[in-house]
Amino acid sequence: MSNSMEYTYAVARIRAKETTLFSGAVIEQLLGCKSYEEAIRFLKEKGWGSAEADETAESLLAAEREKTWEIIRELAPDLSVFDVLSYSKEFHNLKAAIKEACSTEKALTANLYYEDASLKRGALLELIREKAFGDLPESMAAAAEEAYTTLLHTRDGQLCDVILDRAALEAILAAGKDADDAIIREYAESTVAIADIKIAVRAQKTGKSLEFMKRAMAPCETLSVDSLARAAVSGDAALRDYLSGTDYAEGAQAMAQSPSAFERWCDNRIIRTIAPQKYNSFSVGPLFAYLLARENEIKTVRIILTGKLNEMPEASIRERVRDMYV
Repeated sequence: MSNSMEYTYAVARIRAKETTLFSGAVIEQLLGCKSYEEAIRFLKEKGWGSAEADETAESLLAAEREKTWEIIRELAPDLSVFDVLSYSKEFHNLKAAIKEACSTEKALTANLYYEDASLKRGALLELIREKAFGDLPESMAAAAEEAYTTLLHTRDGQLCDVILDRAALEAILAAGKDADDAIIREYAESTVAIADIKIAVRAQKTGKSLEFMKRAMAPCETLSVDSLARAAVSGDAALRDYLSGTDYAEGAQAMAQSPSAFERWCDNRIIRTIAPQKYNSFSVGPLFAYLLARENEIKTVRIILTGKLNEMPEASIRERVRDMYV
Protein backbone atom coordinates (compact mmCIF):
# COMPACT_ATOMS: atom_id res chain seq x y z
CA MET A 1 0.00 0.00 0.00
CA SER A 2 1.43 3.41 -0.96
CA ASN A 3 1.83 6.21 1.54
CA SER A 4 -0.96 8.19 -0.12
CA MET A 5 -3.30 5.21 0.21
CA GLU A 6 -2.22 4.70 3.82
CA TYR A 7 -3.01 8.32 4.61
CA THR A 8 -6.32 8.13 2.78
CA TYR A 9 -7.37 5.24 5.01
CA ALA A 10 -5.91 6.88 8.12
CA VAL A 11 -7.67 10.18 7.41
CA ALA A 12 -10.97 8.38 6.85
CA ARG A 13 -10.59 6.82 10.31
CA ILE A 14 -9.66 10.19 11.82
CA ARG A 15 -12.70 11.83 10.23
CA ALA A 16 -14.84 9.29 12.10
CA LYS A 17 -12.98 10.06 15.34
CA GLU A 18 -13.48 13.80 14.80
CA THR A 19 -17.22 13.31 15.22
CA THR A 20 -16.57 12.44 18.87
CA LEU A 21 -14.61 15.65 19.55
CA PHE A 22 -16.38 18.09 21.84
CA SER A 23 -18.11 20.94 20.07
CA GLY A 24 -18.72 24.32 21.62
CA ALA A 25 -22.22 23.13 22.53
CA VAL A 26 -20.86 20.17 24.51
CA ILE A 27 -18.41 22.45 26.31
CA GLU A 28 -21.39 24.64 27.23
CA GLN A 29 -23.10 21.58 28.74
CA LEU A 30 -19.99 20.81 30.75
CA LEU A 31 -19.81 24.42 31.93
CA GLY A 32 -23.44 24.12 32.98
CA CYS A 33 -22.72 21.29 35.41
CA LYS A 34 -23.39 22.49 38.95
CA SER A 35 -20.41 20.83 40.60
CA TYR A 36 -17.11 19.06 40.01
CA GLU A 37 -18.75 15.70 40.72
CA GLU A 38 -21.52 16.37 38.21
CA ALA A 39 -18.92 17.38 35.60
CA ILE A 40 -17.02 14.12 36.14
CA ARG A 41 -20.25 12.15 35.71
CA PHE A 42 -21.03 14.06 32.52
CA LEU A 43 -17.62 13.21 31.08
CA LYS A 44 -17.95 9.55 32.05
CA GLU A 45 -21.31 9.42 30.29
CA LYS A 46 -19.54 10.76 27.19
CA GLY A 47 -17.14 7.82 27.35
CA TRP A 48 -14.21 9.64 28.89
CA GLY A 49 -11.81 7.93 31.26
CA SER A 50 -11.66 4.27 32.19
CA ALA A 51 -14.02 1.87 33.90
CA GLU A 52 -12.87 2.93 37.38
CA ALA A 53 -15.81 3.98 39.54
CA ASP A 54 -14.03 6.65 41.61
CA GLU A 55 -11.91 8.14 38.86
CA THR A 56 -10.10 11.42 39.54
CA ALA A 57 -9.77 14.23 37.04
CA GLU A 58 -6.08 13.46 36.55
CA SER A 59 -6.59 9.77 35.81
CA LEU A 60 -9.54 10.56 33.54
CA LEU A 61 -7.53 13.06 31.49
CA ALA A 62 -4.50 10.75 31.36
CA ALA A 63 -6.74 7.97 30.01
CA GLU A 64 -8.01 10.28 27.27
CA ARG A 65 -4.50 11.28 26.27
CA GLU A 66 -3.49 7.62 26.03
CA LYS A 67 -6.56 6.83 23.90
CA THR A 68 -5.51 9.58 21.52
CA TRP A 69 -2.01 8.24 21.13
CA GLU A 70 -3.31 4.71 20.68
CA ILE A 71 -5.25 5.72 17.57
CA ILE A 72 -2.31 7.75 16.24
CA ARG A 73 0.10 4.83 16.76
CA GLU A 74 -2.36 2.53 15.01
CA LEU A 75 -2.92 4.77 11.97
CA ALA A 76 0.21 6.82 11.32
CA PRO A 77 2.59 5.29 8.73
CA ASP A 78 5.47 7.31 10.23
CA LEU A 79 5.37 8.35 13.89
CA SER A 80 8.53 10.46 13.59
CA VAL A 81 6.52 13.32 12.08
CA PHE A 82 4.98 13.82 15.52
CA ASP A 83 8.37 14.24 17.25
CA VAL A 84 8.02 18.03 17.09
CA LEU A 85 5.18 17.76 19.62
CA SER A 86 7.41 16.03 22.17
CA TYR A 87 10.25 18.55 22.39
CA SER A 88 8.74 20.54 25.25
CA LYS A 89 8.54 17.40 27.42
CA GLU A 90 11.99 16.15 26.40
CA PHE A 91 13.62 19.48 27.23
CA HIS A 92 11.63 19.72 30.46
CA ASN A 93 13.07 16.36 31.55
CA LEU A 94 16.55 17.53 30.55
CA LYS A 95 16.06 20.67 32.64
CA ALA A 96 14.90 18.63 35.63
CA ALA A 97 17.86 16.26 35.33
CA ILE A 98 20.42 19.07 35.14
CA LYS A 99 18.95 20.72 38.22
CA GLU A 100 18.88 17.42 40.09
CA ALA A 101 22.46 16.62 39.10
CA CYS A 102 23.63 20.03 40.33
CA SER A 103 21.61 20.01 43.55
CA THR A 104 22.56 18.82 47.00
CA GLU A 105 18.89 18.72 48.03
CA LYS A 106 17.36 15.30 48.65
CA ALA A 107 13.81 16.47 47.96
CA LEU A 108 14.16 16.24 44.19
CA THR A 109 12.24 13.19 42.99
CA ALA A 110 10.96 11.53 39.88
CA ASN A 111 7.77 13.59 40.22
CA LEU A 112 9.60 16.39 38.42
CA TYR A 113 9.74 14.37 35.20
CA TYR A 114 7.31 13.51 32.43
CA GLU A 115 6.95 9.75 32.36
CA ASP A 116 5.77 9.69 28.74
CA ALA A 117 8.90 11.38 27.36
CA SER A 118 11.48 9.23 25.59
CA LEU A 119 14.33 10.65 27.69
CA LYS A 120 13.93 9.16 31.16
CA ARG A 121 15.26 10.36 34.48
CA GLY A 122 17.80 7.61 35.08
CA ALA A 123 19.43 7.77 31.66
CA LEU A 124 19.53 11.58 31.70
CA LEU A 125 21.06 11.77 35.16
CA GLU A 126 23.77 9.26 34.19
CA LEU A 127 24.70 11.21 31.05
CA ILE A 128 24.80 14.54 32.88
CA ARG A 129 26.77 13.29 35.87
CA GLU A 130 29.29 11.77 33.46
CA LYS A 131 29.25 14.98 31.41
CA ALA A 132 28.52 12.88 28.32
CA PHE A 133 26.62 15.69 26.63
CA GLY A 134 27.61 14.46 23.19
CA ASP A 135 25.46 11.37 23.74
CA LEU A 136 22.33 13.51 23.91
CA PRO A 137 20.32 14.29 20.77
CA GLU A 138 22.08 16.87 18.61
CA SER A 139 19.48 19.55 19.34
CA MET A 140 20.16 19.20 23.08
CA ALA A 141 23.88 18.61 23.43
CA ALA A 142 25.35 22.13 23.34
CA ALA A 143 22.51 23.71 25.32
CA ALA A 144 22.68 20.97 27.96
CA GLU A 145 26.41 21.54 28.50
CA GLU A 146 25.96 25.32 28.65
CA ALA A 147 23.02 25.07 31.07
CA TYR A 148 24.84 22.57 33.31
CA THR A 149 28.01 24.69 33.44
CA THR A 150 26.02 27.86 34.05
CA LEU A 151 23.98 26.34 36.87
CA LEU A 152 27.01 24.73 38.47
CA HIS A 153 28.98 27.99 38.54
CA THR A 154 26.24 30.59 39.11
CA ARG A 155 23.42 28.63 40.82
CA ASP A 156 21.10 30.72 38.64
CA GLY A 157 18.19 28.37 37.97
CA GLN A 158 16.34 30.94 35.88
CA LEU A 159 19.28 31.35 33.51
CA CYS A 160 19.47 27.56 33.19
CA ASP A 161 15.79 27.59 32.23
CA VAL A 162 16.32 30.34 29.65
CA ILE A 163 19.11 28.42 27.92
CA LEU A 164 17.12 25.19 27.65
CA ASP A 165 13.76 26.80 26.86
CA ARG A 166 15.30 28.67 23.94
CA ALA A 167 17.00 25.48 22.74
CA ALA A 168 13.62 23.73 22.82
CA LEU A 169 12.08 26.50 20.70
CA GLU A 170 14.98 26.30 18.24
CA ALA A 171 14.52 22.53 17.99
CA ILE A 172 10.81 22.97 17.26
CA LEU A 173 11.55 25.56 14.58
CA ALA A 174 14.26 23.40 12.99
CA ALA A 175 11.91 20.41 12.90
CA GLY A 176 9.29 22.57 11.22
CA LYS A 177 11.71 23.79 8.56
CA ASP A 178 12.78 20.22 7.82
CA ALA A 179 9.21 18.92 7.58
CA ASP A 180 7.62 18.00 4.25
CA ASP A 181 4.12 18.85 5.46
CA ALA A 182 2.99 22.46 5.58
CA ILE A 183 0.93 21.89 8.73
CA ILE A 184 4.07 21.00 10.72
CA ARG A 185 5.95 24.02 9.36
CA GLU A 186 3.04 26.31 10.26
CA TYR A 187 2.63 24.73 13.69
CA ALA A 188 6.33 25.17 14.48
CA GLU A 189 6.37 28.81 13.36
CA SER A 190 3.21 29.67 15.30
CA THR A 191 4.41 27.84 18.41
CA VAL A 192 7.75 29.65 18.49
CA ALA A 193 6.26 33.07 17.70
CA ILE A 194 3.64 32.71 20.44
CA ALA A 195 6.30 31.55 22.90
CA ASP A 196 8.36 34.66 22.07
CA ILE A 197 5.30 36.85 22.63
CA LYS A 198 4.67 35.16 26.00
CA ILE A 199 8.29 35.81 26.99
CA ALA A 200 7.89 39.47 26.04
CA VAL A 201 4.64 39.84 27.99
CA ARG A 202 5.99 38.20 31.15
CA ALA A 203 9.36 39.94 30.94
CA GLN A 204 7.65 43.32 30.53
CA LYS A 205 5.51 42.72 33.61
CA THR A 206 8.52 41.67 35.70
CA GLY A 207 10.87 44.38 34.46
CA LYS A 208 13.39 42.12 32.73
CA SER A 209 16.16 43.68 30.66
CA LEU A 210 16.45 43.83 26.89
CA GLU A 211 19.44 41.49 27.08
CA PHE A 212 17.43 38.93 29.06
CA MET A 213 14.58 38.95 26.54
CA LYS A 214 16.81 38.66 23.50
CA ARG A 215 18.64 35.77 25.10
CA ALA A 216 15.35 33.99 25.89
CA MET A 217 13.62 34.49 22.53
CA ALA A 218 14.14 32.28 19.48
CA PRO A 219 14.23 34.17 16.16
CA CYS A 220 11.43 33.20 13.77
CA GLU A 221 10.11 34.42 10.42
CA THR A 222 6.86 36.11 11.45
CA LEU A 223 8.28 38.30 14.22
CA SER A 224 11.37 40.41 14.78
CA VAL A 225 12.57 39.38 18.22
CA ASP A 226 14.70 42.53 18.39
CA SER A 227 11.66 44.75 17.77
CA LEU A 228 9.51 42.63 20.08
CA ALA A 229 12.02 42.87 22.92
CA ARG A 230 12.56 46.61 22.45
CA ALA A 231 8.81 47.18 22.47
CA ALA A 232 8.45 45.16 25.68
CA VAL A 233 11.17 47.20 27.39
CA SER A 234 9.28 50.36 26.42
CA GLY A 235 6.12 49.22 28.17
CA ASP A 236 2.81 47.47 27.79
CA ALA A 237 1.37 49.99 25.31
CA ALA A 238 4.45 49.83 23.08
CA LEU A 239 4.30 46.03 23.10
CA ARG A 240 0.66 46.07 22.01
CA ASP A 241 1.44 48.64 19.32
CA TYR A 242 4.19 46.45 17.87
CA LEU A 243 2.01 43.33 17.83
CA SER A 244 -0.82 45.27 16.20
CA GLY A 245 1.33 45.58 13.08
CA THR A 246 2.10 41.86 12.86
CA ASP A 247 0.24 38.64 12.10
CA TYR A 248 -0.48 38.46 15.84
CA ALA A 249 -2.55 41.63 16.15
CA GLU A 250 -5.38 39.76 17.91
CA GLY A 251 -2.92 38.95 20.66
CA ALA A 252 -2.55 42.67 21.37
CA GLN A 253 -6.32 42.95 21.76
CA ALA A 254 -6.37 39.97 24.11
CA MET A 255 -3.55 41.48 26.21
CA ALA A 256 -5.67 44.59 26.71
CA GLN A 257 -8.55 42.48 28.05
CA SER A 258 -6.89 40.34 30.72
CA PRO A 259 -4.09 37.80 31.33
CA SER A 260 -6.65 34.97 30.99
CA ALA A 261 -7.86 36.32 27.65
CA PHE A 262 -4.26 36.48 26.43
CA GLU A 263 -3.50 32.88 27.44
CA ARG A 264 -6.73 31.80 25.74
CA TRP A 265 -5.73 33.59 22.55
CA CYS A 266 -2.35 31.85 22.54
CA ASP A 267 -3.99 28.41 22.39
CA ASN A 268 -6.76 29.52 20.05
CA ARG A 269 -4.15 30.74 17.57
CA ILE A 270 -2.82 27.17 17.25
CA ILE A 271 -6.34 25.83 16.69
CA ARG A 272 -6.85 28.34 13.88
CA THR A 273 -3.52 27.25 12.39
CA ILE A 274 -4.67 23.64 12.10
CA ALA A 275 -8.29 24.36 11.06
CA PRO A 276 -7.64 23.98 7.27
CA GLN A 277 -6.76 20.31 7.85
CA LYS A 278 -10.50 19.57 8.09
CA TYR A 279 -10.49 19.66 4.27
CA ASN A 280 -7.29 17.69 3.62
CA SER A 281 -7.52 13.96 2.89
CA PHE A 282 -4.13 12.84 1.56
CA SER A 283 -1.42 13.65 4.09
CA VAL A 284 -0.45 13.45 7.74
CA GLY A 285 -2.06 16.88 8.30
CA PRO A 286 -5.45 15.67 9.58
CA LEU A 287 -3.78 13.22 12.00
CA PHE A 288 -1.50 15.98 13.28
CA ALA A 289 -4.48 18.32 13.61
CA TYR A 290 -6.56 15.69 15.41
CA LEU A 291 -3.79 15.15 17.95
CA LEU A 292 -3.53 18.89 18.63
CA ALA A 293 -7.33 19.20 18.75
CA ARG A 294 -7.49 16.47 21.39
CA GLU A 295 -4.75 18.13 23.46
CA ASN A 296 -6.70 21.40 23.26
CA GLU A 297 -9.90 19.60 24.25
CA ILE A 298 -8.23 17.90 27.21
CA LYS A 299 -6.71 21.20 28.35
CA THR A 300 -10.12 22.88 28.17
CA VAL A 301 -11.76 20.10 30.15
CA ARG A 302 -8.96 20.38 32.74
CA ILE A 303 -9.61 24.13 33.05
CA ILE A 304 -13.32 23.54 33.60
CA LEU A 305 -12.80 20.72 36.11
CA THR A 306 -10.25 22.77 38.05
CA GLY A 307 -12.66 25.69 38.14
CA LYS A 308 -15.52 23.49 39.34
CA LEU A 309 -13.33 21.86 41.99
CA ASN A 310 -12.27 25.27 43.32
CA GLU A 311 -15.83 26.65 43.06
CA MET A 312 -14.79 29.47 40.75
CA PRO A 313 -17.56 31.66 39.25
CA GLU A 314 -18.75 30.37 35.88
CA ALA A 315 -17.80 33.67 34.22
CA SER A 316 -14.22 33.28 35.40
CA ILE A 317 -14.03 29.70 34.08
CA ARG A 318 -15.65 30.69 30.79
CA GLU A 319 -13.00 33.35 30.15
CA ARG A 320 -10.38 30.61 30.17
CA VAL A 321 -12.20 28.14 27.90
CA ARG A 322 -10.46 27.51 24.55
CA ASP A 323 -12.07 27.37 21.11
CA MET A 324 -12.88 23.88 19.85
CA TYR A 325 -11.61 22.37 16.60
CA VAL A 326 -15.08 21.22 15.50
